[in-house]
Amino acid sequence: MAPLVPARVTAPVTARTSAPWEPDHRFVTSDGTALHVLDDGPRDAPVTTVLVHGWTLDHTSWDLVAPALPGRVLRYDHRGHGGSAASSADGSSIARCADDLAELLAARVPTGRIVFAGHSMGGMTLMALAEQHPSVLPRVAGIVLVNTSSGDLSGTTLGLPGALGRAFVAGEAASNRRLAKLRRAQLLKRTEVLRPGLRWLLFGKRPSWSHVASAAAMVGRCNPVAMVAFRGSLDEHDRVKALKEFAGIPTVVLAGGSDRLTPVRHARVLADELPHAELVIYPGAGHMLPLERSAEVTAHIAALL
Repeated sequence: MAPLVPARVTAPVTARTSAPWEPDHRFVTSDGTALHVLDDGPRDAPVTTVLVHGWTLDHTSWDLVAPALPGRVLRYDHRGHGGSAASSADGSSIARCADDLAELLAARVPTGRIVFAGHSMGGMTLMALAEQHPSVLPRVAGIVLVNTSSGDLSGTTLGLPGALGRAFVAGEAASNRRLAKLRRAQLLKRTEVLRPGLRWLLFGKRPSWSHVASAAAMVGRCNPVAMVAFRGSLDEHDRVKALKEFAGIPTVVLAGGSDRLTPVRHARVLADELPHAELVIYPGAGHMLPLERSAEVTAHIAALL
C-alpha cells in the first residue's frame, strides 16, 4: 500500500494572468450535447491541466484551484450539469462522460502532455476514460484523484447506523423519484432550503458558509433528470480493474477524513491498487476538498506540472 503522509500546505502558486486569447465556451459532443467549457491559458503550453468535477456540481467547484495553476487549464461542465445542455436518462452515465472527455481532448488538446484532476464522479470519469480510451494515457504526466472511489457505492448509508441507515437508503430512493419530476428552475429555487442538509452531507468540520452556499448553487444548476440518472450510474460504478492502466503515471490520492460520500476506505482501496501513488488524508475535511482544502489541492496538482 502507498505510504500515508500527513496533510501539508505548500506555498501558493502565483496566480495566472489573463488568457492571451478569447476562449470558446462551447463544445458539442458526437451525440449533439453541448458542453460548457472554460479553456484558460496559452494553447501552446507544454502541459494542460484538465479539471473534472463531481456529481451535481460544475466547473465552479474548481474556482479556488484553477486561477492559481500555471499554464493552460481546461475545465468544463458534465452533460446535464452547470451550463451544459440537458441529457437524457440513457445518456447520463459515467461511461458517457468518459466518451465526452475523450472527444473534448481530441478536439481541444490533441497534442502535448496532460495532468488530470478528478473530484468525486470526476475521478470515476478518469477511471472510465482509462477503461474505454487507454490510448490517451501515454500523454498523461500525472493524476490527482480527489474524494473519489473505484466502486462499491451502492446502498451507501453515509455512516448512519442500522435502522437509520436503512431508512436513509429508502428515503433517498423516494426523494430521487420526486426530483426527477422537477424542472431545473424549480430545483434552483430550493437551494437555500437544501443548504443545511448539504452542509452536513458534503462538508467536514466548521465549513465556510460561502462554500456551502456555492455548493448549493451548483446543485441547483444540475438538471434533475440527469441528477437522478447519474445516481444510478454511481451505484453501478466498478472500475477497480481499470486502475491498472494508471501504472507508471505519477498519482496522488486525496481524501477527507470526515467524507460521508466517499469515506477514507475508498481512498485506501485506490492506494492499495496504485502502490506507486501518494495517499494524503485531511482529518476533519469532508467531500469538498477543492473548496475546503483548495490551497493543498492546488499544490498537489502544481507539483505534477
